[in-house]
Amino acid sequence: MDAIQRKQDQDEEILNPKHYHHSGLGIEPLDYITANKMDFLQGNIIKYVTRFPFKGGATDLIKARKYLDLLIERERA
Repeated sequence: MDAIQRKQDQDEEILNPKHYHHSGLGIEPLDYITANKMDFLQGNIIKYVTRFPFKGGATDLIKARKYLDLLIERERA
């Protein structure tokens, strides 16, 4: 594989991550987050909970919990 093809493959993975597009999800999390005008905290919760079975496993759930805790804190303030 030449350098140009590697660059194209890297760009494709950035723009169309496999853990979303090859997972059978009906909608990419970014599209859902944008359509529902979610903020940073809400969006990250959706992102990590959606991708955990396909990419980060329990680590993604821990990340989601961090953002959920921050969202709860913000809402209680």
